[in-house]
Amino acid sequence: MDAEAPEFDCCVDAVGLLCPEPLMIVRNRVREMAAGEVVRIVATDPSTERDFTNFCRFMGHALIERRVADGRFEFWIRKGG
Repeated sequence: MDAEAPEFDCCVDAVGLLCPEPLMIVRNRVREMAAGEVVRIVATDPSTERDFTNFCRFMGHALIERRVADGRFEFWIRKGG
């Protein structure tokens, strides 16, 4: 049984997109968000695991959850202040 997913304020569907597109789309979306808001990302490119981890670390955001199942990668990122 899956644990309940975190709540989110907006969602980015990056299914079928390859690096660097998912990261560029998320970066632009996060710029539009207020501090503390959460974006959920759904992607299929395995490099997104590395990309979003580094993005959060370098930009001061929090990667609050990550899930991988059936070739789909899901991330919840809380925008830093």
